[in-house]
Amino acid sequence: MALNCGIIGITNTGKTTIFNCMSNTKAEASSFAFSATKSNIGMVEVPDKRLYTIDQLIKSQKIIPATVEIVDVPGLAKGASQGEGVGNKFLADIQQMDALIHVLRCFDDPALPHIEGSVDPVRDMEIVDLELQVRDLDLVMRKIQRVEKLVKVGEKDAKKALEVLKTYQDHLENFGNARTAAVDDDDKKYIQELQLLTAKPVIYVCNVDDAAATTGNKYSEAVSKALEGVETEVLVIAGKLEAEIAELEDANDREVFLSDAGLNEPGVNKLIMAAYKLLNLQSFFTAGPKEVRAWTIKRGMTAPQAAGVIHSDLERGFIRAEVMKYDDFVQHKTEQAVKDAGKFKVEGKNYIVGDGDILHIRFNV
Repeated sequence: MALNCGIIGITNTGKTTIFNCMSNTKAEASSFAFSATKSNIGMVEVPDKRLYTIDQLIKSQKIIPATVEIVDVPGLAKGASQGEGVGNKFLADIQQMDALIHVLRCFDDPALPHIEGSVDPVRDMEIVDLELQVRDLDLVMRKIQRVEKLVKVGEKDAKKALEVLKTYQDHLENFGNARTAAVDDDDKKYIQELQLLTAKPVIYVCNVDDAAATTGNKYSEAVSKALEGVETEVLVIAGKLEAEIAELEDANDREVFLSDAGLNEPGVNKLIMAAYKLLNLQSFFTAGPKEVRAWTIKRGMTAPQAAGVIHSDLERGFIRAEVMKYDDFVQHKTEQAVKDAGKFKVEGKNYIVGDGDILHIRFNV
C-alpha cells in the first residue's frame, strides 16, 4: 500500500532540499524561481528499528523496510490558481496526493532571494493556503451548479448534498481550509470525488538554518504560534544540514555528524513517521530465513486484507493467520518459546491486525 505525500510550499523554501534528504531519487535544487517544470517523485524507506531487532533473532538474508512515495511539487506563488508561476498544472499534481508536507522557509540567506522580498513563513503559509482555497472554491461552486439541477428534478439526497456543499462554500469564502469545515464525517462523502486540496491532512515543516536545528528560531516560533489550536504537527528540520549528512555513505560518519549537530536521529525520520501516522497507517512484519519485511496497511484492516497487501492470492485463498506480537517475540526470542509461553495465536478472517504483528499467512488457492 503506497503512502503518497506531496511536498508543497512557496518557491525557494528548500522543498527540494528536504526531498533530497528523504528520497533515493536526487533532484536538482535551484535558486531560480519557477525553474522546475515537473514534479520529482522518490521512494523513501520508512525507518523502523523493530525490523533490525527481529533480524538479530532470526538472522535473515535481507531486511526490507516499508516504503513511502514522496512527490516534490514545484514551488507555488501568488496567483497560482489563475496560472501564475507554475500554475494549475501543479495544483492538479497536489490533487493526487493523500497528504501534504508544507515546507516553510525559516532561514535567512541573501544568496537565495525570497520571491516576496522578505522571510515571513506565516505570510507564506497564508499565500499557499489562499491559492489552494481558491482552487477548492471553484471545484465546490461547479458541483453546486450540478447539484442544484438535481434538486429541481427532485433527486433523492440532492438537497442534503447541496446543504453540505454550501457549508464548504461559506467556509472557503471566509479563508478557511476544507479540513476545518463544520461538517460531520458521514457528510464528507459529498465532496470526496472533488479531492479538495485543503481537505487533505497536512504536516508543517519549518526549514531552519544549521544553528537552529535543535532549538528552532524566531521564524519557527511564529509558525507554531500561528498554528496554535490547529490539529496538525509542526516539525523543525535543518534541511541543508540534513542533506549534507544524508550524502555521507558511511553510517558511522552520519552518526558523528548528527551528534555534532545535537541530533539523535535525522529530522526527516520524524517527518516520515509523522506522515505515516497522519495517513492512519501501520506496519506488520513477515519474518523468515530469506527476509524480514515490513508491510504497510491502514489501521483497522483484517488479516485477509493484510494478506492481500502481500499478494492477492493470499487474500483470495486465506485460511488463517499465525500471529506473534512483536513484544512477545522479542521477549521470548524464538517462535517455539512464544508458543511455550502461550502467546502464539491462530486467528481467522475477522482478526484486526495490530501494529508490529508478525504474521504467517496460511492459504490455499
